[in-house]
Amino acid sequence: MAALIERDLRAASSRRFDLLVVGGGIQGAVLALEAAQRGLATLLVERGDFGGETTWNSLRIVHGGLRYLQNLDLRRYRESVAERRWFMRHFPDLVQPLPCLMPLYDVPRGGRLRRPAAFRAAFAADSVLDEDRVLPRGRLLDAAETARHFPEADRDGLRGGALWYDAMVPDPHHLVTEILRWACQGDAWALNRVEAVELLIEDGRIRGARAVDGDSGRDLEIQAERVVSCAGPWVRCLARRFDRDVPGLFQPLIAFNLLFDREPPSQGAVAIASREPGAQTWFLVPWNGKLLAGTFYARISEEQFGGEGPGEPLVEEFLRELNAALPGAGFRREQVARVLWGRLPAEAAGSKVPSSRPVIHDHGAHGGPRGLISVSGVKLTTARAVAERTLRLLERSAKRAA
Repeated sequence: MAALIERDLRAASSRRFDLLVVGGGIQGAVLALEAAQRGLATLLVERGDFGGETTWNSLRIVHGGLRYLQNLDLRRYRESVAERRWFMRHFPDLVQPLPCLMPLYDVPRGGRLRRPAAFRAAFAADSVLDEDRVLPRGRLLDAAETARHFPEADRDGLRGGALWYDAMVPDPHHLVTEILRWACQGDAWALNRVEAVELLIEDGRIRGARAVDGDSGRDLEIQAERVVSCAGPWVRCLARRFDRDVPGLFQPLIAFNLLFDREPPSQGAVAIASREPGAQTWFLVPWNGKLLAGTFYARISEEQFGGEGPGEPLVEEFLRELNAALPGAGFRREQVARVLWGRLPAEAAGSKVPSSRPVIHDHGAHGGPRGLISVSGVKLTTARAVAERTLRLLERSAKRAA
């Protein structure tokens, strides 16, 4: 993309925008792009660095929805495949094919969908449904071939493996920046280190926002007809500030991945689980010559929301579970080069199960400022689809107000 992201605060505060996007992670960046492509004058503000929080700390996998196909959730499968295809076609240098291998055992590890028959049916359906294919088809491997791909696999009860292809974003920050550069080719602007702190409202309707430049501390007034908050873990905090508390927007859990300073066990990603009934599946992903493992989820209270990430007990628990899933691997604390952590929406208060459904809340339809929408996304893969739904809701809201 040829356009530059110009950080011109004076110019941004001197014009009127159709849309102000608050938050510069993957959700906000794709929303700014989709809005600009629809001819909306759009400004995105991010209080830190673009893609520098939850997006950066993710496991970096763009899932294509094979698990949804196994559960016969065809709508979500089709959406995931289409959105993965969009990323790979528009950003082929930044979103790369990722082979994924799951060893399969006599006694399935991680549930009934880990049986060869379940994968065989899923692969057959995927071959038919994914007509505009950009990745190789999945297939089943025998035990010997599985061991060649993944020499460290537990051989006790090994029947074979399932091999499929997803995609990976090695540098999420670069991806977000390129999306914003593309948006800026249209009528979009993006400002990092600028925090939206207060809405400007007239007669119950938004006319803009007051923001603060993090570099100079200077206030600036942004004129905008509509505001969408895509602030990730802080979306509920902003809802309180801009309107009122909306508990359904974001119930926090802590999620983290471990980066190990050791050679990856395979050229692609490996999915492993322990022998315990209902055991979680862990992904081991090669990244920059090191091994990225995840994702571990833990409960977090509102009081812990502003904490400093997972403590040593959670890291040690993660290591124990990894070693149980891959006996003999010998994952050790001193091998952990970095803990990549963030906060994700949970399916319910106090749960450690991540939410699987995005939330798009129209504040104006619930007695709040007209023209304000809050968005809580759930994963990188479907960010663009969520942006499309958000823009359709904005359009319907504008028609109601007219």
